Amino acid sequence: MPGEPSVVDLNADVGEASDDAGVAVERALLGLVTSAHIACGGHAGDPESMRTTVQAALAAGVRVGAHPSYPDRAGFGRRPMDLSPGDLFSALASQLSALVAVTTALGTKVHSIKPHGALYGEVARGAQTYDVLLGVMAAHGGPDTALVLPSGAPAVDVARAAGVRVLREGFADRAYAADGSLVGRHVAGSVYGEPELARAQALELVTHGTVTASDGTPLTLDVDTICVHGDSPHAVAMAHAVRAGLDAAGIAVLAPSTRST
Repeated sequence: MPGEPSVVDLNADVGEASDDAGVAVERALLGLVTSAHIACGGHAGDPESMRTTVQAALAAGVRVGAHPSYPDRAGFGRRPMDLSPGDLFSALASQLSALVAVTTALGTKVHSIKPHGALYGEVARGAQTYDVLLGVMAAHGGPDTALVLPSGAPAVDVARAAGVRVLREGFADRAYAADGSLVGRHVAGSVYGEPELARAQALELVTHGTVTASDGTPLTLDVDTICVHGDSPHAVAMAHAVRAGLDAAGIAVLAPSTRST
């Protein structure tokens, strides 16, 4: 419920970088966040990037999660795809099993699954893609693997009713629409580039369970985890600002699996 929580997870999506500069940003983020969702071959990533990213996350003391997507590297997973349930299951199962193989070899596990891009939005609505992803989780995830969903999404209550562990996600660096969804990336101002704006939004979400939409509409969104994107402008500065703001407010920044409750 809203009001002064003392703990929150801070997460970033990593393993997506295509050059050394991008990798450097991701590595810097791993020094600030507590959870990392790693691209596993759908929109980005390959066995080598998964291995090195998991190693970097473990070295930084960061909990590892999976970031599967539609098999759409050309569109970076941001375009819906018309796949049959069977084909989608195969694509997502291949991604998750690839990351599980890496984590197992490195002595850890996949603690959470956060769909990427277009898949994230469709799963959040409780569409057929939700059922497919739940099937993949049952087949290739552990019994305590959490599903990361946007706070306020219809699928949150559906998943909880089915006994699925859910982490409700809020975004520090993206603008919200009046219906609680994220403003499309093609809209000016939808992706923040100002560290102070990201800090303020993260604190509003965590301490009050609220956020102000781009049109001024007040929204109530309880969160368990806050995302900072590695591909946002000035990503590292923004993550520093968010982490510093949470620390200054006396909020413990911890991965869910390290909490005592």
